[in-house]
Amino acid sequence: MKRVTSSEVAKLAGVSQSAVSRVFSGASASKATAEKVRRAAEELGYRPNVLARSLVSGRSRIIGLVVAYLENPFYPDALERMSAALQAEGYHTLIFMASWSSDVDRVVQELADYQVDGIIAASVGLSDTLLDRCKAAGIPIVLFNRGLEGSGLSQVTSDNVAGARAVADHLLAGGHKRIGHVSGWEGSMTGRDRASAFVDRCQEAGVDPVVLPGDYDRSKAADAAVTLVEDHGVDAIFVGNDHMAFGVIDALRHGRGMRLPDDVAVVGYDDVPMAGWPSYDLTTIRQHSGRMVAAAVERIISLIEEGDGPAEKIEIEGTLIQRGSSRKTTT
Repeated sequence: MKRVTSSEVAKLAGVSQSAVSRVFSGASASKATAEKVRRAAEELGYRPNVLARSLVSGRSRIIGLVVAYLENPFYPDALERMSAALQAEGYHTLIFMASWSSDVDRVVQELADYQVDGIIAASVGLSDTLLDRCKAAGIPIVLFNRGLEGSGLSQVTSDNVAGARAVADHLLAGGHKRIGHVSGWEGSMTGRDRASAFVDRCQEAGVDPVVLPGDYDRSKAADAAVTLVEDHGVDAIFVGNDHMAFGVIDALRHGRGMRLPDDVAVVGYDDVPMAGWPSYDLTTIRQHSGRMVAAAVERIISLIEEGDGPAEKIEIEGTLIQRGSSRKTTT
């Protein structure tokens, strides 16, 4: 099929070819001209060549989204929201998967090759070399649900310290004295912040929790929980996110025949939709993903359209959602 050209649209609309370009590039054009051009384009089946236009403008209007942990249902939901929010602002998204650390540099280099206008990195680590490359190329980066100390990057996260302390207060108020924590990946600032804040708050109350790594892996978290219960006698477990907490509940309830919360209480972090299912009924900290997404989108667009600015650390406080996996307490 022969591709319709902008000159054919201009001829049918009775305008210049530059007028067609102005209409589809978003530049100034009169309402009458825009209407004629769009009518002609629709009649001819014309679609502007976005890639060619980006070569002229120097802007692709593409944001690269890099994610490493789609097993956690928090991220598919957040990425869907993010793509919709960026599209509403006239941007498209290009999603790349990466492991937590080993091939992030390769993936982001590929994004740079696509001449993306900016990058939002979720649940991944970035090397100093890569940060320098992106800075030299003028590609701004915003971290989502992940911090990186000393990076000079803007980051949008839950208030992990406040959330973890709220979990500790909830379990302490439930009368628990033998408490465990299944932590996230130690390379993640998010996981470290949740673990350290939880431990600190428990210790302030005279309780010394036992911490075992779950590394954001459902099976490893389940094994850690069984060890906490059988070897350390804990009667309450804070799990670093809901994805791991589901594995913990399955292992304790179905694998060991334990009752929640009578034998052991379990609290997660994220409040993904599965947390509310009757089969899990998980008490958890709700991350307000809509607000987090809006903040990340606003920040990356600001960096793209207004240039360099000071790094912003945006922390959005979560909410403790009490369900049946822990003892009900009043706040």
